[in-house]
Amino acid sequence: FYMGETEVTQAEYQQVMGKNPSEFKGPQNPVETVSWADAVEFCRKLSAMPAEKTAGHVYRLPTEAEWEYACRSGTTTAYGFGDDASRLGDYGWIGGNSDLSTHPVGEKKPNAWGLYDMHGGVYEWCQDWYGAYPSGSATDPTGATSGSDRVNRGGSWSSVARYCRSADRSRGTPGYRNNLLGFRVLRSSIK
Repeated sequence: FYMGETEVTQAEYQQVMGKNPSEFKGPQNPVETVSWADAVEFCRKLSAMPAEKTAGHVYRLPTEAEWEYACRSGTTTAYGFGDDASRLGDYGWIGGNSDLSTHPVGEKKPNAWGLYDMHGGVYEWCQDWYGAYPSGSATDPTGATSGSDRVNRGGSWSSVARYCRSADRSRGTPGYRNNLLGFRVLRSSIK
């Protein structure tokens, strides 16, 4: 799969959806104040655009496992860059360096696979329902088959370090919106 290098920006969201619900305005800032349902609708509309259909591209939210795999970028450490939380500000906008606002995407260092803002910025909606992890080891797990909350990952502009870890999970109902929540897309191909 191909993961978006950055969180979806307000300019991208505006182009596809015709509106910008964000509280912290800035065309290159991540879109926020979007629900899981809004993010899924964005993916549907983006996939239906003529150029994307012609190219055979299909967009969706990443599963929780895909998101964590991309965030870790081959590591087994607390963060995609290692275990030293004092370096977190080099890789993301968090509570200690954000002035309690979003910032343009891609300003911090990327992880080893070239993905920006995987730690901090805005929490990112994932496709999965929130549920207990399966017992034992699993390869490419798909998450719970039902539930009342959807997963979001990555921490935000107001988070402390522990909520920005690669493995940290959060959740919200599919219709929940606030200025901490955004998303990035995953692209697959049907051709």
